[in-house]
Amino acid sequence: MIEKHQFYINGAWVDPLEGTQCDVIDPSTEEAAASIMLGGQADTDAAVAAARAAYDKWSATPVEDRIGYVRKILDEYTARQHDMAAAISLEMGAPIEFSLEEQVDSGDWHIKGFLKAIEDFEWEHGLNGRKGSRILKDPIGVVGMITPWNWPMNQVALKAVPAMMAGCTMVLKPSEIAPLSSLLFAEIVDAAGVPAGVFNLVNGDGLGVGTQLSKHPDVDMISFTGSTRAGIAISKAAADTLKRVSLELGGKGANIVFADADEDAVKRGARQVFENTGQSCNAPTRMLVERSRYDQAVEEAAETARNTKVASAHEKGGHIGPLVSELQFNKVQDLIQKGIDEGARLVAGGTGRPDGLNRGYFARPTVFADVTNDMTIMREEIFGPVLSIMPFDTEEEALSIANDTVYGLTNYVQSTDAKRLEHFARRLRSGMVQMNGKSRGQGAPFGGVRQSGNGREGGVWGIEEFMEIKSVGGWPD
Repeated sequence: MIEKHQFYINGAWVDPLEGTQCDVIDPSTEEAAASIMLGGQADTDAAVAAARAAYDKWSATPVEDRIGYVRKILDEYTARQHDMAAAISLEMGAPIEFSLEEQVDSGDWHIKGFLKAIEDFEWEHGLNGRKGSRILKDPIGVVGMITPWNWPMNQVALKAVPAMMAGCTMVLKPSEIAPLSSLLFAEIVDAAGVPAGVFNLVNGDGLGVGTQLSKHPDVDMISFTGSTRAGIAISKAAADTLKRVSLELGGKGANIVFADADEDAVKRGARQVFENTGQSCNAPTRMLVERSRYDQAVEEAAETARNTKVASAHEKGGHIGPLVSELQFNKVQDLIQKGIDEGARLVAGGTGRPDGLNRGYFARPTVFADVTNDMTIMREEIFGPVLSIMPFDTEEEALSIANDTVYGLTNYVQSTDAKRLEHFARRLRSGMVQMNGKSRGQGAPFGGVRQSGNGREGGVWGIEEFMEIKSVGGWPD
């Protein structure tokens, strides 16, 4: 049993002031693999006080020096990548090879992206050539960061690194379900020599430390990634202090496949849904297929599901692992059953565990066909390896179905018609659009609209997220 009972506050590992013990469950075995402590109000207050005390000096530290610390963090992160992969695999069930190649690498990729973005970052500038007018960008202050369990280092890197570069100090509350990777990140920050109080970590749950940070009068901003439900609660808790709240929330992405799409379009889309056991907010879980290609698409997606191996996170290989927890497992099972009960045609997978796996939170890669847009599985974010497919006849019908959702994170379009691609990129109501399997590129802003959130992470936009704009008149030219 791993025991991690301390918090990282003011540059030191300290015992909790109001701690309660919490087990970290290995989702591959359903057994407790580690023990942490959840903090109370006194721990939150101590971390915020440390961040507040460090702010003036850190925000005045030359940018080049702040960047230097980030470079040291990257060196330490790279040196401990195998430790990080093991921690993520144990805490949230990512298969060990996927954990190293995708989960850990996402943090490395974002840190490098920010180091590139900062090279040409415009910290201040004039205003339309007007004499005496100046626009400055100031760090927002103390930031409370609340991160999820599904892509832990992806989200920590997207928050802590740009905030540090911007001149902010921070308190991180990682998910209590998957805290081990963030505790390791705190060790990395410490080894990099980041000054005391700049980065602090307190473990806790949402109702405890999460709410305390959201309400805290000495916290200037909350940066949150997680469910839409939790994002609403955080926004309400933060309202009394009028702090900035940046939200990256859920999604229900549409993947629009036209008849002229490349031959791998359907299988590629299905693989994206099953990756990370479906636990990605930007997964393309609603596949809309032009009717002339629909029957073929259904069979291709079902075949992809049948060929997707499910196994323990501790085994090597290109399989998917378990869902993160018993709660998540039960939610996914209930929604699969809901799809069956509401009349969707089950063509692969279904309820229960895959054959040969009777322990662990393993779900069967599942595909539903003949889904209608009013079914629960087309409306709610399932956060499991479940794909829903329905046909369409016209471009306007596809666009209408895709936009008929409370979410708006990522939508996908597959076609070889350039004019059609541009039309859909402009008309889809989402923060991101990906076409024909192409990446948006390092440094592109990540974020959504409507109930998918309101913030942007990554690149220049991710740094600006942690800054205030100051307008100055009478600047000496």
